[in-house]
Amino acid sequence: MAPTDYQGSLAKTALAGKCPRCGQGSLYKSFLKLAERCETCDLDYSFADSGDGPAVFVIMIVGFLATGGVLYTEFTYEPPVWLHVVLWGPLTILMSLAGLYLLKGGLIAQQYHTKAEQGQLQDKG
Repeated sequence: MAPTDYQGSLAKTALAGKCPRCGQGSLYKSFLKLAERCETCDLDYSFADSGDGPAVFVIMIVGFLATGGVLYTEFTYEPPVWLHVVLWGPLTILMSLAGLYLLKGGLIAQQYHTKAEQGQLQDKG
């Protein structure tokens, strides 16, 4: 299979953390740090700029889930406060990290597939 033949979905690319062009090489150098290029097909990742988009969505989604979970747990089981801290503190951190990993990878894959680039002004003269 040639590197340009890969037609994986955005979700599959984001879940695996793989190159959006070939689906083989790693997208990340470390957990959330983007690699400079794909080690398999040599795609340069300098086009990718996820910005703050993934973080905003993660804040909204995880905040909704964690708050809902805390309220449900409190009104259903009435546990002591320390149990909420022990349960929901680490769970919120894990959900945030997993969400950032998935949404950042998905946004970068979407940028590649749609050939997105920074907007530029046109001279009308």
